Amino acid sequence: MENYRALIAIVLSMAVLLIYQFLFMPPPPAPEQPDEAEHVAAGQQPGVDPASPPDPGVSALDDPLQEPVDVATLLASDDQAREIRVETDLYTAIISEAGGTLKSFRVNEHRETVDPDSPPKDLVRTEPEDGLPLLFSWGVEPARAEMLHFQADQDSMVVGQGQERTLTMRAQSPLGLEFVRTYTFRDGDYLFDVSVEVRNRGEVPLQGAPYLTLANRAFTDKDDPLDHFLYSGPVALVDNEIEEVRVRDLADERDGRSYTGMVRWAGYHDSYFLSSIIPLEGGQATAHFSSPREDMAATVLASAVDVIPAGGVQRYDYQVYYGPKKLPLLKELGHELERSVNFGWFDFLARPAFYLLNFLHGIVGNFGVAIILVTILIKIAFWPLTHKGLKSMKVMQKIQPKMVKLREKYKDDKQRQQQEMLKLYQTYKVNPLGGCLPMLLQIPVFFALYKVLLQSIELRHAPFMLWINDLSAPDRLYIGFDLPFLGGIPVLTLLMAGSMFVQQKMTPISDPMQAKIMLFLPVVFFFLFLNFASGLVLYWFINNVLTISQQYMIYRQKD
Repeated sequence: MENYRALIAIVLSMAVLLIYQFLFMPPPPAPEQPDEAEHVAAGQQPGVDPASPPDPGVSALDDPLQEPVDVATLLASDDQAREIRVETDLYTAIISEAGGTLKSFRVNEHRETVDPDSPPKDLVRTEPEDGLPLLFSWGVEPARAEMLHFQADQDSMVVGQGQERTLTMRAQSPLGLEFVRTYTFRDGDYLFDVSVEVRNRGEVPLQGAPYLTLANRAFTDKDDPLDHFLYSGPVALVDNEIEEVRVRDLADERDGRSYTGMVRWAGYHDSYFLSSIIPLEGGQATAHFSSPREDMAATVLASAVDVIPAGGVQRYDYQVYYGPKKLPLLKELGHELERSVNFGWFDFLARPAFYLLNFLHGIVGNFGVAIILVTILIKIAFWPLTHKGLKSMKVMQKIQPKMVKLREKYKDDKQRQQQEMLKLYQTYKVNPLGGCLPMLLQIPVFFALYKVLLQSIELRHAPFMLWINDLSAPDRLYIGFDLPFLGGIPVLTLLMAGSMFVQQKMTPISDPMQAKIMLFLPVVFFFLFLNFASGLVLYWFINNVLTISQQYMIYRQKD
């Protein structure tokens, strides 16, 4: 039957699209690199033509013959470095005097696991031997820079309500440069300021470019069930375009990737958290991504070359964001940070669904209930179309014997067969694809909700009821011992597959082969949804239950 073949094709296409998009999506093509990006990748200063002679009387610090310095090892070996603890109402940060780097950033609102006794989520997951975030160098790219030991003006800091406090750190380089780093922290704000003054204490002008580095490992562990499905890697907003790449793709590129242009921000993110550097001066800059160590990404933000005269000072101002990817919060902070939240192809549908979900949560106080309400509202919106489609399927089932007779009667005359079929459809006022159209139109809505439920940090560790205590994690009911490959019983996923089975049994299909294929689909979807977030499985289960109810109402009606 034509409409069931189309229905099978549509449902299988959904499964293929899901698998393709989230398991086999190829990496974005590497862009053609402008000259400045090539300079950064090669260890040269952006904005400087390596073939041109240096300005007379100006010394360039970057020596291409200089041996690379293992900054990570130097950071780890600085035993004299103090660790300055900074506490605000939102986070606790640890600043190390070794390089003036960020050693820890724990956000108070989010925890490492769903366990209430779990510690706050630490967004700095690299160790000193890997390299730490916010390493600054001038005139020499980070891989060739000497490690500086800073002296901080405080041992610890508590930022009280409504306060703004600063931490100043000073270091002297062997080349006659003095670095003064100033961190500014504010109460109730994930954004903090980082300014660096580079002072030339020598007797000749110096030429160089500033480099500020982020070092990141994935915010989630490898054994996290969602790690395989969630995007994780460097990201930047350059020339109004989001550029991102997975860490595992960077590992295969020796020179990494560089993007040169108007860099609004650059950093690292996954579906739930973001770390980023925001240059405040504006102008051309280069964001360079690389993977210097296994499962680690480095983001280097390099600005244009400056000349600091003898006795002169050059200041560089940045803002840094470490925190959750909450869409309203990021929009409020500005700098277009909200563009790090990407709901994919159907973003225009996903954002209204996201705001509706949060609005309903504000009323009912439970995201599981909010998902059920969103599903009901969507079902109501599609109710007339679905109703018409189901009635069309019922009529198609009724005229199936007549269609079989026409095929047999005109089996040697395909043109006449099609004409008679068309007359039959017109007589009974039915569209052979009418049963598939509602599903086809709901596919964009499904993908939009898929992205919302998978990527909204509001669902991370959000409880629903009974055994479902995390709507962002796969559904498992633990029974005292681990089941092979599963751990616990995927109760909600089994209910979802069972509802699909009931739905298929209720769907009138006269062709035995087609009926067997349709009954096999619940098995396919069970394995497909097995490790999806329970919030998404809940949506699909409720949608199936509502569709079954609608089918029951229609099939009870007399012709």
